[in-house]
Amino acid sequence: MFIRRIAGVALALGFLVGSSVASAQDYKIEVLYAKSHPLFESYARQMEHGFNLGMEYLTNGTMTIDGHKVKVLFKDTQGRPDLAKALLTEAYKDDKADLVIGPSSSGEALACLPIAEEFKKVLIVEPAVADAITGDKWNRYIFRTGRNSSQDAAAAAAVTMSQGDVSIAVLAQDVAFGKDGINSYKEALQTMHSKARIVHEEYVPPQTTDFTAPAQRIFDALKDKKGLKILAIIWAGPNPIDKIAALKPERFGITLNPGGNELPIMKTWKQYAGLESSIYYYYGFPKNKMNDWFVSHYMKSFSQPPDFFSCGGFAAASAAVTALRKAKSTDSEKLIAAMGGMDFDTPKGKMTFRKEDHQAMQSMYHFRFKQAKDMKGEWDLLELVREIPAKDIPLPIKNKR
Repeated sequence: MFIRRIAGVALALGFLVGSSVASAQDYKIEVLYAKSHPLFESYARQMEHGFNLGMEYLTNGTMTIDGHKVKVLFKDTQGRPDLAKALLTEAYKDDKADLVIGPSSSGEALACLPIAEEFKKVLIVEPAVADAITGDKWNRYIFRTGRNSSQDAAAAAAVTMSQGDVSIAVLAQDVAFGKDGINSYKEALQTMHSKARIVHEEYVPPQTTDFTAPAQRIFDALKDKKGLKILAIIWAGPNPIDKIAALKPERFGITLNPGGNELPIMKTWKQYAGLESSIYYYYGFPKNKMNDWFVSHYMKSFSQPPDFFSCGGFAAASAAVTALRKAKSTDSEKLIAAMGGMDFDTPKGKMTFRKEDHQAMQSMYHFRFKQAKDMKGEWDLLELVREIPAKDIPLPIKNKR
């Protein structure tokens, strides 16, 4: 497709296309993503696909915004915070990028926030999740299209709201994403669900393969509790649900709640029919013209539906295009004025940048895993229990500025 050829040329020629050849009237957008990182590679690939299709849809294939050509340059951070900082500095200082989008992980994003403030340039964070990005580490140049840990947590809490007494143990990776996720889950439960409580927290290294010891501690913490007993798993990358399930938590009446994940991972969960959880995006849930186009064109290009992070890339493209059209300028102050409180359309529906912290307010989804007999095709995995609208997701303002 036209847009992917443009991106490919930009990637190949680097600074030459991103700066030297571009005219003064061109808009320059750079995307920082961890394309060569073993964990984040799939996130980066999906984001690139979604961003490119988003730009194609939003510019009607012209790669122009109000007569301005758009130059796009992708740069690989390798998942390294130090390299992400260096590339963001290069984007603002050398490439003269008007907008930068990314990076992939929370560690990278947190390292990049001061760089945006130093150069007084807008950074649209996608898909990094940590609350601190739009919380206590935030500055006014930061906007986030991706959901944050509190939105994930509120959606997870909403799934249990009608269940009465609920005891929850949480298994998470011992990194910023996992710790942030558990803290946000606690806050969401306190706000939304007076009868639910976290009774045990278990943090393990991301590379853990043997879950016998942490699972036993979780089972011991839950087995004698009354009411619904849930093991929630907050995990980036391949989820350990199968290894936990093999230890038979059902012996103690424990229900697994792994959270929504990428399609290739969830495709392996077909044996968990009836499992309920929450998710940021699933291609079959939103019913709107943009999502219909997105799903159709993604299927044609990649032979599978758009995934979790594909939608994020499209949303970031929409935020960038909408902001440039509304501001009619690449000046940072005009962009900030235009983007605070700005609505923009995405495949999952309307998002709005909250004025106080520039976090995108957005819907989430409560899903149930389909029975195998009801699945119509390889990727037909989930049924929608309900959409959780943004207004039903209490999101504390955590920045101090």
